[in-house]
Amino acid sequence: MAVDGERSRFVARQVHVQGRPVDSFPDLPPEAERGSPRRITEVGEEVLSRPCREVTAFGTPELSSLIDDMFLTMYIADGAGLAANQVGVDLRLFVYDCPDDEGNRHVGHLINPVLELPDAGSRRLIDDYEGCLSVPGAAMPLPRTDRAVARGFDKDGSPLVIEGTGYFARCLQHETDHLFGHLYLDRLSKRDRKEALRQSEDRREGVFARRARKTAELGHG
Repeated sequence: MAVDGERSRFVARQVHVQGRPVDSFPDLPPEAERGSPRRITEVGEEVLSRPCREVTAFGTPELSSLIDDMFLTMYIADGAGLAANQVGVDLRLFVYDCPDDEGNRHVGHLINPVLELPDAGSRRLIDDYEGCLSVPGAAMPLPRTDRAVARGFDKDGSPLVIEGTGYFARCLQHETDHLFGHLYLDRLSKRDRKEALRQSEDRREGVFARRARKTAELGHG
C-alpha cells in the first residue's frame, strides 16, 4: 500500500514493532539496511491475481532474506505495506511500516495472516484515499472498516496477533487482500477503476523516476 504525502511526513508518538511498543526505532528499519531492491509487479501480472501459497518452512535464510528485500523495496517505493506477490514471490507474507490515526508507527512482517473484522453491527466504515505500489501513481477513495485484527506468524514460526485502527487497519486489509489475489482496484466501481488506471498511466513515469533516485541514494543504483 502507498503512503500519501501527509502521512509520509508524520513524527511517530510511539513505535510498535511486531505488535509490541519499543522505546526507540530507526527511520530505516534494520531489515531494509540488510536488503536488496526487487522489482515491484504491476496490475495485470498474473502473480497478483491468484491466491498465494501458505508458508510452511520457517526460520530459513531464504525467508529472512526475502523479508529484508521486501522492506527495502517498500521503503524505496514510499510504501506503507508490501505483499510477497508484489515482488513476484508466491508466498503468503507481507511487511509493513505504517502509521495509524493516533500518530503511532507500526513496523513488522506477518506470515499466513488471517484477518478478523468487526461484525456488521459494530463495523464503522471510513472512506479514505487508498493507493497501491502495484498501481503506481493512482489513489482512489475506498471504504474500509476502521478496525482490524490480523493473526499469523513471524519468520521463526512464533504466533503473532497484530491489531490495527484507522489507517493501519486499512493497511492490514489491503495487504491481506493481496495474498488472496485481490487488488484494491477489484473493490472499486468500474468507473473508479478506470480512473485509477488512467491516473497510473499518467503518473507512472514520475513514480519510477522517484524510485530510481531513492535507489541510487541508498547505494543500490
